[in-house]
Amino acid sequence: MSTVAGLQAIAPVPNAADFIDAVLNATMRKTPTQIHKNFKISRIRRFYMRKVKFTQDTFDEKLGRIISEFPVLDNLHPFLSSLLNVLYDKNHYKLALGQLNTCRHLISQVAKDYCRLLKFGDSLYRCKQLKRAALGRMATIMKRQKDPLAYLEQVRQHISRLPAIDPNTRTLLICGYPNVGKSSFVNKITRADVDVQPYAFTTKSLFVGHMDYKYLRWQVIDTPGVLDHPLEEMNTIEMQSITALAHLRSAVMYFMDLSEQCGYSVEAQCKLFHSIKPLFQNKPVILVINKIDIVRLSDLSEENRAYIDSITSDSTVTVVEASTYSEEGVMNVRNTACDALLAHRVEQKMRGNRIEAIANKVYVAMPAKRDEVDRAPFIPDAVKAREKYNKEDPERRTLERDVEQGMMHGEVFSADSRKNYILADDSWKYDKMPEFFNGKNVADFIDPDIEAKLEALEREEEALEAQGFYASDEEEILDSDEEAFLDAAAQIKSKVAVIKQSSQAKNRLQNRPVIPRKKRHITLQEMMAGMRKNGVDPSVIEKRAKRLMAQKKAEWEAAGGDAQMEDGEGDDGMDVDMDGGDGASTATGTTAGKVQRGNRQLAGLKNREQDLKATELRKFAQREPNRLAKASESDRHIPITRPRWMLAGKRKNGKTDYR
Repeated sequence: MSTVAGLQAIAPVPNAADFIDAVLNATMRKTPTQIHKNFKISRIRRFYMRKVKFTQDTFDEKLGRIISEFPVLDNLHPFLSSLLNVLYDKNHYKLALGQLNTCRHLISQVAKDYCRLLKFGDSLYRCKQLKRAALGRMATIMKRQKDPLAYLEQVRQHISRLPAIDPNTRTLLICGYPNVGKSSFVNKITRADVDVQPYAFTTKSLFVGHMDYKYLRWQVIDTPGVLDHPLEEMNTIEMQSITALAHLRSAVMYFMDLSEQCGYSVEAQCKLFHSIKPLFQNKPVILVINKIDIVRLSDLSEENRAYIDSITSDSTVTVVEASTYSEEGVMNVRNTACDALLAHRVEQKMRGNRIEAIANKVYVAMPAKRDEVDRAPFIPDAVKAREKYNKEDPERRTLERDVEQGMMHGEVFSADSRKNYILADDSWKYDKMPEFFNGKNVADFIDPDIEAKLEALEREEEALEAQGFYASDEEEILDSDEEAFLDAAAQIKSKVAVIKQSSQAKNRLQNRPVIPRKKRHITLQEMMAGMRKNGVDPSVIEKRAKRLMAQKKAEWEAAGGDAQMEDGEGDDGMDVDMDGGDGASTATGTTAGKVQRGNRQLAGLKNREQDLKATELRKFAQREPNRLAKASESDRHIPITRPRWMLAGKRKNGKTDYR
């Protein structure tokens, strides 16, 4: 925000009471409100911690918005910074914003402390009291900010009434003693409506008017009157003028009243000019002699004329005369001041190395002459003799627009781009465009006799084929080295095909569950057949497998199981681990010499009857939760309590059995 206009968007600052009400109402509306003593203690803690944290966040957001919207004086333009310092006192302003920032940190610390205490709350009552204490302390801290909030609201209201002054645009700054005609001049040359009265210090603040000159936008600032006394004795009204003179890049127009009707002598007005002259450095200065309808410069006495000459002796001061009453010379004063400021701004830009820096970036290429012949510009005679197009001439040349306008309704106009082609034969204009191949025009390579040549070439080929010219290649006898090369190539080709086929098979299986070889089992019958096929006698292994199977049946019968084995678990259907040897695993997965595991469902039970009885008792015990549509024993039911508003307040006539 570099201008006063940017400062006028600050939101209103509420007082402390309204601030607290807004925050607590938001907490009540935007957080849950129902809690019950039968809730789990962790849920109760979260309920109240959420309220404390939400209140702190709301305070932080609202205070942060106030602090961020008010400008930082050090980041503003020097004029705006000094103006706000004159109007509101920089130290008081910073102190108010600093107190709000400290308040925000204190509220954050209170919320942090009480959230830490709420984590160890052991009952709903204790958690509720901690929440009340936290919100109470936050409200107390906020109440102490009554004065800073009130001060900032007054600053905001005053800033909103300040004129929108742009420190960087073209500016005419009017200054002088009170009641010398400054406001009347501003009303004459701009659309401003500054109050004009016949007493001093009518203008108590800066007023801005706008005007146009040479197609540019100008702002004219009317400053309060300044008295000739030390800077320390000047009041706030006068300091606004001094601030504008010190920091704004403008043309200074110093108004003087030679008739002394303003209440101040010519000598006093000249002394004021010399006292504030250091503020005019690097600014064009125009001395405006006002009220010439009463006294002109030529009518002054020798003594007063000497005072004026002390000012005009400086070559940088331009003297003009005007009368806002009769409007004589008013526009001349305006034009002189504007021209002086424009010239000064151009001079400032031309000063230093700026022009050289710009010129170094610009390169103008000047072609070198190849000989001493002077080649003047040449315009063909046909161009000179060409008649200018006249829309009213019936003999004028026809344009595409004329063709389009002469078409019937509904017809579509399409410009013909080929009709103006300059070719050897006009019939070629609409020929089909030749095709391009590899960036070359095919038409450039077409031979007119290509068909005859192609036919002759085909006859020659037929004759060679009939003579057996191409048959000798097929009957050529290969030597031993060539046969070896061809044989090796065929083997490599077949090997590559096998590798490719196996790779494709792997790719087909990559998403399927493949059983590892170590976990794969085969039946005894398949194992015996495989061993006999490979020429190995499997009789010893077969006898051992039968012995183990008989042992397995005996253990099963001793455990109370069915004596009958399922289909496929006989001698022929027994599973054998392929990793087996003398210490190989049997079909049940146990190693030789170890006790085999039984049925896992009977673990801890005597027999199958006890297993059935345990299953029956388990199903009976699980009936109750299912009947009540509960998930488990931990699924508690909390009855809905009546809200407080239904049980509180006066009882009126009528039934009360709704309770």
